[in-house]
Amino acid sequence: RVPNVLDFEAELVLSGLDLPRPVNYGLARIVPGAGTPIDPAKRPFVVVDPRAGHGPGIGGFKPDSEIGAAMKAGHPCYFVGFLPDPVPGQTVEDVMRAEAAFVRKVGELHPGNGKPVVIGNCQAGWQVLMTAAVWPELFGPIILAGAPVSYWAGDNPMRYGGGLTGGSWLTALTSDIGAGRFDGAWLVQNFEHLDPANTLWKKQYHLYANIDTEADRYLGFEKYWGGYVFLNDVEMQYIVDNLFIGNKLATAGLMTSDGVRIDLRNLRSPVVVFCSYGDNITPPPQALGWITDLYRSDNELLGHNQTIAFATHQSIGHLGIFVSGAVGRKEHAKFTSNIDLIDLLPAGLFELSVQDKAPDMAHAEIVPGDYLMTVHQRTLDDVRAIVAPNPDEVAASDRRFAAAAHVSQVNLALYRRYLQPWVRRAVTPQLAEAMRVWHPLRVGYEMWSDRNLLAPVIARQAESVRATRKPVGADNPWWSWQEACSDAITRSLQASSQSRDEAEEKAFEMIYSHPLMQALAGQADPAVPLRPHP
Repeated sequence: RVPNVLDFEAELVLSGLDLPRPVNYGLARIVPGAGTPIDPAKRPFVVVDPRAGHGPGIGGFKPDSEIGAAMKAGHPCYFVGFLPDPVPGQTVEDVMRAEAAFVRKVGELHPGNGKPVVIGNCQAGWQVLMTAAVWPELFGPIILAGAPVSYWAGDNPMRYGGGLTGGSWLTALTSDIGAGRFDGAWLVQNFEHLDPANTLWKKQYHLYANIDTEADRYLGFEKYWGGYVFLNDVEMQYIVDNLFIGNKLATAGLMTSDGVRIDLRNLRSPVVVFCSYGDNITPPPQALGWITDLYRSDNELLGHNQTIAFATHQSIGHLGIFVSGAVGRKEHAKFTSNIDLIDLLPAGLFELSVQDKAPDMAHAEIVPGDYLMTVHQRTLDDVRAIVAPNPDEVAASDRRFAAAAHVSQVNLALYRRYLQPWVRRAVTPQLAEAMRVWHPLRVGYEMWSDRNLLAPVIARQAESVRATRKPVGADNPWWSWQEACSDAITRSLQASSQSRDEAEEKAFEMIYSHPLMQALAGQADPAVPLRPHP
């Protein structure tokens, strides 16, 4: 059973298990707490949590969160979470249909209040976009928080992993070893490999260096970070092949089983994209690249009657986009309180900026709260400056990724033809369970659980230390030496990971830029467009 870190009381409204095509998702109504009046005339908010390896609840992890901001503004609020185990045979399209049913249900519960506002975090963001592209009539404004949509864009190290491992055959192998289920712990391990300095040192050092104040925060976050969920093999394979490696979402290359093209130009709701330059999982180019992929000119965007607004943060990390209390009190609070203004914006491209309210600001007395949100009209050239400052390099990069996608298809076909039957015969339910239990990330938690024979001894020693604890002063020379050593370890790990990332990038470019690889992948003619405009 995976812990749920939702900090609000909730009651189930609709279970995905009861739908015609059952899924492990559910719609819950957030019960307002004492002193939190809800205006029944205001439009409802629906927060959809990401199913990317962790358990549910991160959208309402603390009072200053997306859910908290919506309820403070008086909006009825709903939450879409999930169970740890998928329904056998469940697909990405099944989840899309469930999300459409959830949004339809919320709209029925609040008739005449305006279409529901839907917030999609990370993985949930691109899935919400896919759903809204097929059922656009159900959705009000959509807010995407740290959601990757254009997977070939940007410069983050995760882009190269698929090509350097030969493509998605490894995803199929991992699912087969799990007896048809993909263990989300592997996704979390990929995230941890991005920043070894934080994983191996900074996170733990910050805890013990501030042990008097950090224990509760640390344990609360680890409850989320260490709660792993599963995906079906068909779900994970679809995601890796079509999104991560194939990059088909941003170019309208996906189709539903009944022949409907998933084209983001079908959206009829204002879309707010919130991303950060400090995010090493979904940098701004990956969050915004779909706009320049789909629209060649500002007139084309206007012709599709599309309203898109974006906001960028300079430093917050990926999880901080939907977890940080500072972001919840500032950006999410202003997006929420101004959602009706956003809904009234005309077709076009806009940038939202949230700034501190200064005492000498003009008309400061009519600005509620401590922050002011301003809206600036932008053009596609402004987005291109973020996504693709050098068009020539982007074309060369796309050619490399297209070659990697072709190699992935070949290797996956070879694996399925020659190895998969043997692997599936060899894997028993007992072996799959052993692989789950002995995953390196789970072992790390289990080693120091209450079942450890040393746990009672450590607990008694901890109580003794607490009773006689005397924190040292900041001017203590040993403390200064400790801080200096920590900084040195951090810098060393950061330098090592940066060298690793640069080496992986150069290896990817060298392999997939080679003329022979380009020819084998059918990319030898540079005049042939890699991604024809849909």
